[in-house]
Amino acid sequence: MPYAKIIGSGSYLPPRVVSNDELAAELATRQIATSDAWITERTGIRQRHIAEPGAKTSALAIEAGRAALEHAGVAGADVDLIIVATSTPDFIFPSTACIVQAGLGIRGGAAFDVQAVCSGFVYALVTADAFIRAGRARTALVIGAEVFSGILDWNDRGTCVLFGDGAGAVVLKASDEPGITGALLNADGSQMNILCTAGNVSRGKVVGDPFLRMDGQAVFKLAVTVLAQSARDVCAQAGIALSDLDWMIPHQANVRILNLLGRKLGIPEEKIVITLDRHANTSAASVPLAFDVAFRDGRIKAGDQVLMQGVGGGFTWGSVLARI
Repeated sequence: MPYAKIIGSGSYLPPRVVSNDELAAELATRQIATSDAWITERTGIRQRHIAEPGAKTSALAIEAGRAALEHAGVAGADVDLIIVATSTPDFIFPSTACIVQAGLGIRGGAAFDVQAVCSGFVYALVTADAFIRAGRARTALVIGAEVFSGILDWNDRGTCVLFGDGAGAVVLKASDEPGITGALLNADGSQMNILCTAGNVSRGKVVGDPFLRMDGQAVFKLAVTVLAQSARDVCAQAGIALSDLDWMIPHQANVRILNLLGRKLGIPEEKIVITLDRHANTSAASVPLAFDVAFRDGRIKAGDQVLMQGVGGGFTWGSVLARI
């Protein structure tokens, strides 16, 4: 049975960078008070990338996918599986993955979306690993991409300062060498109301609330608890100790969550990849964006053991261990 090994990564961020100061000034015109100090102290976020109005998630995903294929040295013709994790698809259907497939000039193979919100990339990675290990695919392009700016209530200070837009991608290839060595996915639908966008389209009209809503305290407490347990469980599954990890890449939601998680697990700060200060929370894109940054700047090297974790609406969470 082959392993699924990560052989390349890529990312794409919209060119417009919005600093906390710029966002605070914009919100002030609506009588909403915030500041760079307020946002940074509570979240660790200093800026975010925001797509232009009307920008499609597929456009970001195509660029990230193209960069990952180039980094991996893989031709599009060799890709036989594309999975896009997103909560902001271009359309109800076709899937964003099919649009990405066409945009990259790839034909044949499977292409579909995964919707697990901020856990989406981890869910997609585990799915691609299963395809490869079962012999159903040999080369997979896995992308997390979001245009969250389109579902934010820009009058809600508690959420609009937290998110950004972007896309990240990895290429997985069947290998005799260990690649994905452990994986766990979980969900608790009874907690669906603490983080949701509960609107939908029916008979040509928006029904329900089309904006992201979040109970921040409830999300914080649950996220730390489930991620800590998931990390312990996936390491036990793989037969390694937490101290054997070279890098941890958790979902980039809030620096307080990341710091508390590291302390609970005994993982030093220097082993935790953090990019939310530059990218904010990009939902399904956050983990592959952070992975790409650390892979390309040389921190993540061949042979390293990397733990990637997602947690998000649903309520969903999961962990993946990858030997690079």
